Amino acid sequence: MKDFLQKLRLRHAEAIANAYPSTEMVNSFSSNLINWLFPEHTGTVMEAGDPEQYAAVLEGQLTVLLQGMQHRLPAVAADLSQRFMAQVPAIYDDLTKDAEAIYQGDPAATCLYEVIRAYPGFYAIAAYRVAHALQVLKVPLLPRIITEIAHTRTGIDIHPSAVIGPYFCIDHGTGIVIGETTNIGAHVKLYQGVTLGALSIDKTMAQDKRHPTIEDHVVIYAGATILGGDTVIGHNSVIGGNVWLIKSVLPHSRIYYKADGTINIIENKVV
Repeated sequence: MKDFLQKLRLRHAEAIANAYPSTEMVNSFSSNLINWLFPEHTGTVMEAGDPEQYAAVLEGQLTVLLQGMQHRLPAVAADLSQRFMAQVPAIYDDLTKDAEAIYQGDPAATCLYEVIRAYPGFYAIAAYRVAHALQVLKVPLLPRIITEIAHTRTGIDIHPSAVIGPYFCIDHGTGIVIGETTNIGAHVKLYQGVTLGALSIDKTMAQDKRHPTIEDHVVIYAGATILGGDTVIGHNSVIGGNVWLIKSVLPHSRIYYKADGTINIIENKVV
C-alpha cells in the first residue's frame, strides 16, 4: 500500500507541474463565448452596450487560460487570445449559416430561436467551431476538451481538427462521429449514427489523411459509415441509411441498400 500511495503522490506532483487549465474553466470560456454570440443559447440577454465590453472580458478569460500553459504554446498567450478573437466574426457568420441550414432542413423546427436554444446539433457545431479556431492557432488540448464536453452532452463527436464548411446541418445527431482529418464541404447534412472514420488505426498514420472528404450538398442518412482518407463523396450525392463505404463515389450519386440487402449505386446521375 505504501508503494501505491507513493505512486499516487508522484502522479499528483507530475500533474501539478504539467497542469492544464481545469475542465470547468475551459467550459466556462466556451459557454460564455457561445452565449455572447447567441444569447438564445441560454436565454441570458445582455444589456445594450455590453457586447463590446464583454469581448474584452472574453479575451481576458482566454488569456488567463492560456497563460497557465504558456510553455506549451507557439506564441505569447495574450497574442494568441487576440488572434482568436479576430476569428470570432467568422465563427459567428458560419454558425448563423449552420442554424439556418438546420432550420431549413428540419420540418419540425419552428424557428431559429428553437434551433439555437434546444437543438444538440447546433450546440455541437458551435463547440466545434470555437475549438477549431483554437486548433488552427495550435493551442494544445483545450480544443479537444471543448469538443469532448459537447460530445458528452450531445452524443456527437467532432474532432476539432476536422474542416467543416458553412451551412452544416446535423439532424438528431446522436452517435455521429467525425474524425480528425475529415473534410466536409458546404451545405452538408448528416443524420444520427453517421461515422466518418478511418480504415486503419495504426499509430504510425497519425499525420496521414485517414478520414473521408465529403463535398458540397451531400446528404448522409442514419447509420451510414464512410471510411478512409482516399474516400471522396462527390458533390450533390445522397448516401442511404446503414450504407458502408470505403471507396469514392462520383458527384450526383445515389447509394442505398436494396430490399435483398445488396447495395445499389447510381453514379453521376443528375436529378
